[in-house]
Amino acid sequence: MLFTTDWLGNVLADNKEPTRQSIEIAEVATDSRKKTENALFVPLTGDRFDGHDYLEEAINQGAVAVLWNQTRKLPDFLPPDFLVFFVEDTLSALQQLALAYRDKVNPAVIGITGSNGKTTTKDLIASVVGTSFKTHHTKGNLNNQIGVPLTILAMPPDTEALVVEMGMNHAGEIETLSNIAKPDYAVITNIGESHIEYLGSREGIAAAKLEIVKGMASEGHLLIDGDELLLKRVRQRHRVMTCGFDSGNDVFIKQVNLTRDATRFQLSDGGEYTIPLLGSHHALNATFAVTIARLLDIAGDKVRQGLAALAQTSMRFEILNGRNGSSIINDAYNASPTSMKASINVVNRLEGFRQKVLVLGDIFELGEQSKPLHRSVADSIDHSVDAVLTCGDESAEIASAVKHQYPSVDSRHFTSKQALLNALEAYVEADTLLLFKASRGMQFESLVEQFLDPS
Repeated sequence: MLFTTDWLGNVLADNKEPTRQSIEIAEVATDSRKKTENALFVPLTGDRFDGHDYLEEAINQGAVAVLWNQTRKLPDFLPPDFLVFFVEDTLSALQQLALAYRDKVNPAVIGITGSNGKTTTKDLIASVVGTSFKTHHTKGNLNNQIGVPLTILAMPPDTEALVVEMGMNHAGEIETLSNIAKPDYAVITNIGESHIEYLGSREGIAAAKLEIVKGMASEGHLLIDGDELLLKRVRQRHRVMTCGFDSGNDVFIKQVNLTRDATRFQLSDGGEYTIPLLGSHHALNATFAVTIARLLDIAGDKVRQGLAALAQTSMRFEILNGRNGSSIINDAYNASPTSMKASINVVNRLEGFRQKVLVLGDIFELGEQSKPLHRSVADSIDHSVDAVLTCGDESAEIASAVKHQYPSVDSRHFTSKQALLNALEAYVEADTLLLFKASRGMQFESLVEQFLDPS
C-alpha cells in the first residue's frame, strides 16, 4: 500500500466526492492499458488524447479511484463503490500528490540533471546508494513533468533514498521538478548543447539546469562539473562541491585507464575505482556517485561493490557481439554533439581492433546551430577510424567535414537506412568495431539489430 483514499482526500482538500469507506491505494497509473491492482487512475490530456476517455478500461484493469477534471461529466458506467476526486487539472494534481507523498515517505532525495550523462549518473548513484539504503530510482527515462511524479509515487513507503533524474526541454521545467522532489543532494553532470533550439545558447542551458536548486533543502549539497566555465559562478554558493579533471576541483580525477570492457580511474584522495563502462566521461559520472556516497557515509568497499554491480539503462554504450566476429557499440539511445564526441573519443582509445567504423545519425533540437555543431563532431575523429558512415539530413555535415579533414577515411552519407545497411555489410567482419550513435528519433537500434550475432 502506498496510501489510503482518506490521506488522498486530505491532500486534495477541494475534491467534491462525499466521504466513503477508506480504500488502500497500491499504485498510481496513467496508462489505462496496464494491468493494475487497487490503483488510482490519473487521466492525463494531450493534443491528441484524453485519458478521461479510457476510464472504463482503467477500471477493468484494476483502478479503484480516479482524479477527474471537474469540468467533465462523469460517465454512467461507474461502479457504485468507485471513488472520484475532482480536480481542476489532473497533471497539476498528480504533481501535488507526488510532493505530498515525497514528504510523507521523507527519504534522502538525490536529484540529477545535465545535458549528457544524467541517466548513467542516476544508474551509478542508485547502484552505490542501494548498497547501504533501501533505494528507489527513476526507471528508464521517466524524467519529465509526468515521469518524475510517477517515479516518486512508485516508491515503497519504507524507501530511505530516492534517486531522481530530471530532464527538460524548456526553461522553468527543472524548477517545477525540483519543487516537487525537493532534493537534499543535487548533481549537474555537465552543460552541453541539448535543447539549444529552445534555450538559445549554452548560457541559457546552464541557467535552466541550475533551476535544480530551487527546491533544494537549505542544508542541501550541490555537485557540479567543476571543469565547466559556465558553472564557475556557482562555486561561490554554500555547500557546492566541484568534480572534474582539473586539479582545482574539490574532487578530481588523476588517472583514467580503459580496457575493452571497463574504465579504471583514480581520484585525488588516492581512491581507485572500476566501472563496467567505457570512457573518461563515465569516470566523471562515477565520481559524482563516489562523492554522493561519501556525503552519505557509505563505506569505500560498498562504493566499489555498487559501481561493479551497475545495472545500466539499455542502448547506452553497450558492447555487443556482432555477426562474423565483429563488435558493436550500441549507443543509440540519444545524442548531442558533446555525447557523440565523447563516444568517438572512447572508440579512438580502444585497442585490439583491426578496423573501426562510426555509424552516425542526425542530432535533433540544435536549431540554427545545427550545421556547425554537426560539423564540429568531425574534430573528435582521428586516423584510427577507418570509416564514417552517416544517415539522415544534418549528419551529412559530419561526413563532409571528415572527408575534408581525413581524405583517406571512407566517409559517406546516406539518405536511407537501407542504403546504409548495404554499405555496412562490407565492414561486418572479424575484429571490426562499429559504433552506432544518433538522436533517439533516428531509431538506430533498428540498425544494430541487423548486425547482432544471432547465437
